[in-house]
Amino acid sequence: MREGSNPNFCPPVEEGLTINFEDSKGDATVLEFLGLLLHGGHRYGIFFPVSEEEPALSSGEVVILEAVEFDEDDQPSGFELVEDEGVAMEVYAAFQEATKGLYEFE
Repeated sequence: MREGSNPNFCPPVEEGLTINFEDSKGDATVLEFLGLLLHGGHRYGIFFPVSEEEPALSSGEVVILEAVEFDEDDQPSGFELVEDEGVAMEVYAAFQEATKGLYEFE
């Protein structure tokens, strides 16, 4: 397991952890969970889309989802796509800073 030193970043409990998501239309997507970031009073999940061409533990563009629902243990249980490009860029920059040394960015 990767360990982050940034107090606003929580890495996944195991590398390569994938989660199946279903959108409002019923379309399924598999995303690798890269971690949870606390930013601006909100919680954001950082994910990598997984496919046969780009399996878990590979690299590419990330998807940023805001945690909008929480279970009885205050763990995220529902996410929404961050559509505001400015917010997404801020969160991505904070993710890059928090994970410096864990992930390589171009």
